[in-house]
Amino acid sequence: MPLTRRKFFGMGASASAAMMLTSFEALAMDKPAFQTTQGFSLKIMATNWGFRGTMDEFCAKAKKEGYDGIELWWPGDAAGQQELFTALKKHGLAVGFLCGGSSSNWQEHLTQFKASVDAAAGNTAQRPLYINCHAGRDYFSFDQNKAFIDHTTQLAKKTGIGIYHESHRSRILFAASIARHFIEKLPDLRLTLDISHWCTVHESLLGDQVETVNMALERTDHIHARVGHPEGPQVSDPRAPEWEGAVKAHIAWWDSIVEKKKKAGLPLTILTEFGPPDYMPTLPYTRQPLADQWAINVHMMQLLRKRYS
Repeated sequence: MPLTRRKFFGMGASASAAMMLTSFEALAMDKPAFQTTQGFSLKIMATNWGFRGTMDEFCAKAKKEGYDGIELWWPGDAAGQQELFTALKKHGLAVGFLCGGSSSNWQEHLTQFKASVDAAAGNTAQRPLYINCHAGRDYFSFDQNKAFIDHTTQLAKKTGIGIYHESHRSRILFAASIARHFIEKLPDLRLTLDISHWCTVHESLLGDQVETVNMALERTDHIHARVGHPEGPQVSDPRAPEWEGAVKAHIAWWDSIVEKKKKAGLPLTILTEFGPPDYMPTLPYTRQPLADQWAINVHMMQLLRKRYS
């Protein structure tokens, strides 16, 4: 009987699965011997990015997989907030919020962002573990982008909630060199590190910017655990052997952050954030994803928990 394309791909995946998972599991089991001080805790969060279902279904699935909480955009309407907080309470999950703005006009963008982050921080239904900011634009001036950070610095001091700015393309900290300027000028700036973006912006694994990366690692309180590479923000499947170099580079950066938090006795949160298409590569014409987004994120969560707990 002729070998169909579907059967061919299926056989190829089966034949290589053991090798992929063995290499991936080796990273989980090779636990670094970090000094741990009382006070350190690790909470791993699930993303609803790409999830198709209700909030209750998402929270139930995240809880079943073993996540500690979820990260999602602050709901802008009362109905969305009620649905969210009901599901969080039902399933016993922590929450971290994303807040941002969308306008290309600086003042409008700042107004949008302030309304969102103030509401998320001031809600009385459930205190967030943190707030992650998608604020500002890469084309705003330094002083314009500084206004976003100044606002969150004051809000964090007022509420006691960790409020972090993400190293994300198109935002304030879109490039390592730009982020360094803000880090040097603003001592209270705290980061969500999604270093996959910088790999893409600088078209490298940042071996020529070690000092700048180390400065960012010192300021990081939250990690977006997605693996990027010099030509894109997401590898097709971190378990695949062809991505071993990129995976190990990201693990080394994350190790450094965890070591600092364990030694200082400080909490750390991590979001497993491999995304759906078009972050996830797809087959031409069909747009069929090359891998299972949810399965990858769960594997990443399990790896990080084994490695860092």
